[in-house]
Amino acid sequence: MNALTDLTTAVPAHAPEGHPAVAPARIGVLIANLGTPDNTDYWSMRRYLSEFLSDKRVIDYPAWKWQPLLQTVILAKRPFTSGANYRKIWDKERNESPLLTITKAQTEGLRDRLQRRMGDGVRVEFCMRYGNPSTQAVLHRMVEEGCQRVLFMPLYPHYAGATSATACDQFFRALMAETWQPIARVAEPYFEDPAYIAALAESVRRGWASAQEEPELLVCSYHGMPKRYLMQGDPYHCQCAKTTRLLREALGWDKTKVRTTFQSVFGPEEWLKPYTVEEVARLAKEEGVKRIAVCAPAFSADCIETLEEIQEEIQEAFLHAGGQQFTYIPCLNDDPQHLDALEGVILRNLQGWI
Repeated sequence: MNALTDLTTAVPAHAPEGHPAVAPARIGVLIANLGTPDNTDYWSMRRYLSEFLSDKRVIDYPAWKWQPLLQTVILAKRPFTSGANYRKIWDKERNESPLLTITKAQTEGLRDRLQRRMGDGVRVEFCMRYGNPSTQAVLHRMVEEGCQRVLFMPLYPHYAGATSATACDQFFRALMAETWQPIARVAEPYFEDPAYIAALAESVRRGWASAQEEPELLVCSYHGMPKRYLMQGDPYHCQCAKTTRLLREALGWDKTKVRTTFQSVFGPEEWLKPYTVEEVARLAKEEGVKRIAVCAPAFSADCIETLEEIQEEIQEAFLHAGGQQFTYIPCLNDDPQHLDALEGVILRNLQGWI
């Protein structure tokens, strides 16, 4: 029996009388996604949006300038429009967003895989950067269950300050609240991981096969960010471009058949270009493209940006400009090939611990 499965003793060996009980030592794997509102009503949306849009990694304007605008103008209206968009995709039976449903399924799949390897010596949980379950609450529970070593894995293939970094910030803040801090590691971005690229390529092949007519080209739509962040040294743009190139090479396609674009523009300043909503319209108008397929490689799970923004706003822009067939290729979600890729990333980052 290895050290990870020999966990029958719940108190330290040779402990003096009266020593408090200590949970058996385990390894924890904590995966993190962006977050989700608890519901679609005004106040649930306002709490979620306030936390999200108050994050200095997301909006880095000075608080004295940004917070009055956010709390009085933006949060007076935006919870209504965002709530309406969430209601379009909300799972009413589970009373949760698709992102939460999918993240739960991903966690269960990874838990099954890792427990088959390591038995009860590993705990696999998930948390959300914004909303619930919170990073601090989940980490505290893992520590109470004996996780003396924790691998933190943001579910973002590409590094960005507004995604990976803020998730890590919250994880480090949660560590500060623990009396007995676990040893911690952070998994690296996996934007060029061969298994991840292979899973993406297979999803595109399925999308091509499911289309009524074969699409003329593939649009890889990544979440956007202000161009200023790129100029300040954020590697996100370059990592997205590499994912597109590796995906195209895995498919064996010509450069002209795959495009990289960026969506979800917010605020007045220039963001990474081309903007997806404008580019799909331009393809139809200027290049006469009638059939496209769109995938979202930067999202590990389908969410409001893919289920509502891509499949409604972006699709509408393409069709209105003269396009005829719009095929959305779902995110990798809890596809077994995706979970295999994530398991591989986790195991590499657990080297030396197992």
